[in-house]
Amino acid sequence: MNNIEQSNRLWTKSFICLTLGSFLLFLNLQMLLSSFPAYVKGHFQTNDLIVSLVTSVFALAAIATRFLTAGLIRKVHRNVLLFIGLALAAFITASYIGAGSIGSLLAMRVGYGIGFGMASTIIPTLVSQIIPVHRMGEGIGYFGLSTSLAMSIGPMIGLNVMNQYGFNTLAVVGAATALFIFPILLFSRSIPPEAHKRTAASDVSGAGPSHKAKQPFNKQLLFPALLNVLLSVTYSGLLSFIALFGQSVHLEQVGLFFLFNAITIIIIRPISGRLFDSRGHAAVLLPAAACVVASMVVLSFTTNLPMLIASALLYGLGFGAIQPTIQAWMLRSTAQEQHSMANSMFYNSTDLGVAIGALLLGAISSVTGYAVMYRYSAGCMMLFLVVYSLVQWMTARRAKQMAGGQSTDAA
Repeated sequence: MNNIEQSNRLWTKSFICLTLGSFLLFLNLQMLLSSFPAYVKGHFQTNDLIVSLVTSVFALAAIATRFLTAGLIRKVHRNVLLFIGLALAAFITASYIGAGSIGSLLAMRVGYGIGFGMASTIIPTLVSQIIPVHRMGEGIGYFGLSTSLAMSIGPMIGLNVMNQYGFNTLAVVGAATALFIFPILLFSRSIPPEAHKRTAASDVSGAGPSHKAKQPFNKQLLFPALLNVLLSVTYSGLLSFIALFGQSVHLEQVGLFFLFNAITIIIIRPISGRLFDSRGHAAVLLPAAACVVASMVVLSFTTNLPMLIASALLYGLGFGAIQPTIQAWMLRSTAQEQHSMANSMFYNSTDLGVAIGALLLGAISSVTGYAVMYRYSAGCMMLFLVVYSLVQWMTARRAKQMAGGQSTDAA
């Protein structure tokens, strides 16, 4: 009985410490990611398209690294990859202080993308191995809260620190944040040593879709990954340009967007996870995507603080529900042996959306301005709704036809 209760536990020491480590890793990323555009544009006197490269080259480096990490994890011990990635991310964050040109800064962003890509692949893979299968939606919902909170409060912290103390101080704070992950994981001994054993046992017992583990690639991951790309394009517009948008409409406290965004994320994360477990992804994704559309439209017309807050609250509801739902959906579509691949593809699709969004929205903003750019972001989420609804309709129709064919055969 005790073993059954143990296997059903979600809030274990490993789960808590790995979730905290993920929060600090993404906090390190988000504090600087949101501040780079304003810093680069002011310090190096460049245009929006060049500014967007600071985000894009990092994202592309992280994507390439995750593909390599998913393969290396079978040959190199995952702890080695994790701590190399964390050390590289911390070292390069501190090294930003010495960047004397756009070229050197872009090279550092590539190096940071490599370190971040390694660490952000290993941590969620470890977490997915210790979450009870029947609580996957709930567990990923809580774990993903670490990422979403970092995405929400990180930009606000980064912008405030840079405005008050300068970019150099921000780089030091970011490096310290990444380094703090080491004692949390090492002293707590929270990395599960038996994760691979659990996977093997699950395969032998027949639990889960173990036949999929033999497949080199799971095609079921493509559709949710595409949806995550579309969502991440909208987030890229916030990361890359909301500080500049605030300057254009004379909103000094534009960083509050991320604070109020965090409020609704905290509220919606546990609810969306349980809803996914009980009713599936459609019950979450459709209303959540509509919230993101409304948020982008409101933001595009924002000229005062109440409108900014309304947009932030709506975005938190939508973004906070969609991301963990897509990640849990992808994990449920794979065997445990493929969780590293599923997590890698989830975070790669996030970074791909951020990279595409930074370049695409940067080009749009340079021609139309930031307000119109956010209306294009709303259009991106309208595409999300149309594509998802169409695929759901086609899937239901195909299932109905198959059911009808089987009843005819039985007759």
